[in-house]
Amino acid sequence: MTEPWKLHDKTFVKYMSERKIQAGVKKLAATLNLDYQGKKPLFVVVLNGSFIFASDLLKRITIDCEIAFIKVSSYKGVNSTGTIEEVIGLDIPLEGRHIILVEDIVDSGLTIVKLIDKIQAMNVLDVKVAACLLKPDAYKKSYPIDYVCFRIPNDFVVGYGLDYDGLGRNSAEIYRISD
Repeated sequence: MTEPWKLHDKTFVKYMSERKIQAGVKKLAATLNLDYQGKKPLFVVVLNGSFIFASDLLKRITIDCEIAFIKVSSYKGVNSTGTIEEVIGLDIPLEGRHIILVEDIVDSGLTIVKLIDKIQAMNVLDVKVAACLLKPDAYKKSYPIDYVCFRIPNDFVVGYGLDYDGLGRNSAEIYRISD
């Protein structure tokens, strides 16, 4: 992408290179491979934003595992709507499983808390969160975010699966809003 990157009415500048992102994903995958050796976890990928991160992460997972997808939405423009709309739900039994929720970004925590509550109610062994990005200044919930590639400031970011009203997901790099 050229810099600056204009999406709709906003301008974005490069924040994180592809090389840095891939190094973080590789390190996270190595940790998950160690922590879940012999456990056969179920990775639940939160769509749409997590699709690129999940693909890169799961290509590096060497333990036996399964993968499922759930689609939820809580954003309009650059702000959270404050409500969660579940679009596609889980259709496989989760009881007695180790669950790893794969998220692109955790900011307010609204989405992840709703998903954790829903999944814990299904008698799972445990639920952990693996996120590419965490905004610690925005996240004020009590659930731990167990696995994080990068902690970032409370800036609006796009690229690497993250979008601004549908645009921007198709970059291998991450850009932050500049205006």
